[in-house]
Amino acid sequence: QVQLVESGGGLVQPGGSLTLSCAASGFTFSNYAMSWVRQAPGKGLEWVSGISTGGAGTGYADSVKGRFTISRDNSRNTLYLQMNSLKPEDTAVYSCARYRLGIPISAVVTGQGGLSSRGQGTQVTVSS
Repeated sequence: QVQLVESGGGLVQPGGSLTLSCAASGFTFSNYAMSWVRQAPGKGLEWVSGISTGGAGTGYADSVKGRFTISRDNSRNTLYLQMNSLKPEDTAVYSCARYRLGIPISAVVTGQGGLSSRGQGTQVTVSS
């Protein structure tokens, strides 16, 4: 079955960096667009970033644009999120998610729904 396992979270000071990884299994990773989402305490799920099947198409929420970079390695079935210049408001549980097969690239890079599976997440805490 579909498995998405995130790692790399932790406690970091404001202005610091972290790189999250998501190991995918149970499906043909290279056939699916992927995404990172997050959920802060007491808040709803927020789309962070999306990436096309080959990695050429990417999109970001305004709140992270210029600070976060999404990438993927289809040979390793792994999705990444490089997070720089972290702020306290970035504190959340970060999860990787798989889009439904065949979703338009326009939806992938703008976060307009279409997510079909999500991992358990990894906690990121930004605090001094």
